Amino acid sequence: MTIRQRLEQQEYLLLAPYAAHAAESAGRDHPVSPCDLRTDFQRDRDRIIHCKSFRRLKFKTQVFLSPEGDHYRTRLTHTLEVAQVARTLARSLRLNEDLTEAIALGHDLGHTPYGHIGERTLNNLLPEGFRHNEQSLRVVERLENNGAGLNLTREVRQGILSHSGDVQPATLEADCVRRADRIAYLNHDLDDALRSGILRPDAIPPDCLKVLGATHGERIDTMIRDIVTSSSGNACLSMSPSVENAMNGLREFMFERVYRNEWRDPEEARCDYVLRHLFEYYCEHPGEMPEEFVMIGYQDGTERSVCDFLSCMTDRYATRKFTALFAPSSFPAF
Repeated sequence: MTIRQRLEQQEYLLLAPYAAHAAESAGRDHPVSPCDLRTDFQRDRDRIIHCKSFRRLKFKTQVFLSPEGDHYRTRLTHTLEVAQVARTLARSLRLNEDLTEAIALGHDLGHTPYGHIGERTLNNLLPEGFRHNEQSLRVVERLENNGAGLNLTREVRQGILSHSGDVQPATLEADCVRRADRIAYLNHDLDDALRSGILRPDAIPPDCLKVLGATHGERIDTMIRDIVTSSSGNACLSMSPSVENAMNGLREFMFERVYRNEWRDPEEARCDYVLRHLFEYYCEHPGEMPEEFVMIGYQDGTERSVCDFLSCMTDRYATRKFTALFAPSSFPAF
């Protein structure tokens, strides 16, 4: 018996009957020989960690652009916090922790430079629209590995797609990630907003604090424990009405005071300006993109390939490209 087979047997002994089991995976689009050491979901997790898109997350904005200080979240640290929360949920509910972790680590691979500012810009520029959850799926299916994709299992890919938006999770593990994403961003974005001085502690709605807790750690603990308590022994995930209402109230507060507040207007305008000019330039000069995106342009159209190229950029790479193209450091001598 291989190590993988022993791990698969342990899943049947330890996991809840409604958990996903690696031995019953729906498989990959392109079948591969099984690994002797890892289950299919463990293998997917490793493929995501080693891909280029995952490495780029450390230079992509979460909420604050180029903040003064080393402690603000990036898209990578957000991803790791989501994975931690989702794994805690999965472990506590006897779900498949490997599948949960793989989905969590891959859920934001398609996010744009400049955070949701960049997402809104590309959504306005691309005729069919742009949504980062769909782009994350496109990254693992189409863009990674020089166009071959990562060939992940169907469960991981569906979980990546359904972490936000209208598509609902097909597994409880995917639902763990969907809920963990909201828990993580609400709490760490609030923490960063307080650190930056954009919010004062006394501005947080007291009714939310009364239910969720006064500190960052207390609020995360309350949300996780409530899901575990409300969902234990059930084939679906849920929250108690009081905690869910408080969480939704905190979310509304964050959208009003942080995500859509006027303090963001100047930086949103700058980021929008940069991406619009890059989009227009590469639509007119598609041959100047890397070869892999040129090939995508032949198959899927120029606008689609330019959008892929821009969404893969980190904040600093997009800024450097814009500077090189539109703000040369010197002019030729006459």
